[in-house]
Amino acid sequence: MSAPAQGYLLLEDGTVFRGRSVAAAGTAFGEVVFTTGMTGYQETVTDPSYAGQLVCFTAPMIGNYGVDDRRLESAAPHARAVLMRRLGGEDWALWLAERGIVALDEIDTRGLTLRLRDAGAMRGVTVADERGLGVPDALERVRAQPTMEGSALVANVSTPAPYVVGEEGRVSVAVVDYGLKRSILRRLGSAGAAVTVYPHVCDPDDLAGHDGVLLSNGPGDPAPLLEETRVVRETLGRVPMLGICLGHQLMGLATGHETTKLPFGHRGANHPVLDRRDGRVLVTSQNHGFAVVPSEQAEATHVSLYDGTVEGFDFPDLRAQSVQFHPEAGPGPHDAWPILERWVDGLG
Repeated sequence: MSAPAQGYLLLEDGTVFRGRSVAAAGTAFGEVVFTTGMTGYQETVTDPSYAGQLVCFTAPMIGNYGVDDRRLESAAPHARAVLMRRLGGEDWALWLAERGIVALDEIDTRGLTLRLRDAGAMRGVTVADERGLGVPDALERVRAQPTMEGSALVANVSTPAPYVVGEEGRVSVAVVDYGLKRSILRRLGSAGAAVTVYPHVCDPDDLAGHDGVLLSNGPGDPAPLLEETRVVRETLGRVPMLGICLGHQLMGLATGHETTKLPFGHRGANHPVLDRRDGRVLVTSQNHGFAVVPSEQAEATHVSLYDGTVEGFDFPDLRAQSVQFHPEAGPGPHDAWPILERWVDGLG
């Protein structure tokens, strides 16, 4: 058996991190980000919110508890590459290779994370075999890639047409798919909701025909999503609404708030969020590179204890609320676990 190829990660500032190729051949361009989650590697790479990104895992070993299709958040991976300090199991490497995902281990993930924290998330390329693409040519190609700021990605991951997940339920929920995770659908179903999933741009009248509307997570910059924001604005106040992650950001834009790109994002399962209403701190699962800018307005009910960005809204007059973090906790801590069930219960 031939020795594994030597590959590398190249950042747009010219920094090179070398490693061992453990999955698919080829190259992968995208935004280089890191996640601090110690578990949930399969959920991470199949989360549509990671579309267009090269994901560095900060945990020292990835793949050590195997793979299982029940952990998938979508039908296929959306992360373009996986970067690890140590590969923890061949089943994980084979799973990535079968799905065409470039992956490197023996990467200095600590050094890479510190670089991204200092300089911010950057464009980059993961090369499985350095003999196939040299650094000078790769750097030129990296710098020609579009930045994540200004990138509207939801059309690439949303459903093209509506579909019904469950016809039986005590309430009817419309889910607008901006990059929907399967765990959200599972949680809605277990809470007693019959669910219909709609494309990222849809008719507000169709949404208003349900008992409630959930705006899902998704990738990219919310600012260029003008039509999606219009749909949210025209639906607000007509039916109870809950936004999650990108859905939270779109609710913010629809109500006059602003969004911004974070230097290196919030990704992982250990992010503290303050609920201003009762002073409780939630440890949450997060995955986003953009956020709603800090606000002292009363509707901004939750804030990040890392940087003060808005992590939640409550608009009682509009029967609308949202959270930047992931209450479905797939994966993640369960501090925010009751949010989905409480919202569904309130629809009945």
